[in-house]
Amino acid sequence: MDPTELKARTKDFALRVMKLVDALPKKMSSDVVGRQLLRSATSVAANYRAACRARSKAEFTAKLGIVEEEGDETVFWLELLIESGVVPEPKLRPLLMEANELTAIVVASIKTSRSRRLNPQSQIRNPQ
Repeated sequence: MDPTELKARTKDFALRVMKLVDALPKKMSSDVVGRQLLRSATSVAANYRAACRARSKAEFTAKLGIVEEEGDETVFWLELLIESGVVPEPKLRPLLMEANELTAIVVASIKTSRSRRLNPQSQIRNPQ
């Protein structure tokens, strides 16, 4: 997946979470969890966009670390909505799967970025 596709995917994810939060029941617990979920999910998209504009490999990797943290936090808030019974699991399953997939993609990108930064000789080169 190229950066443009992942930018679009993270933005779409944020938009889907915004719609979910707007549809949550009007209770104090839903409001608190919904706000946290909204912040972390939109942060995934915003920080991935920032990572794509990084000025160095080290900055790129560091910004991806923030995306990973926010993605994992988003998973937590979604799980909390399910386990508290605020939203039935089947309704949140697609969003939870997407949050886990996005987090896994970012973790893999971090590993790749770190290995290339620490060992530039490991990159595949064309034989001459």
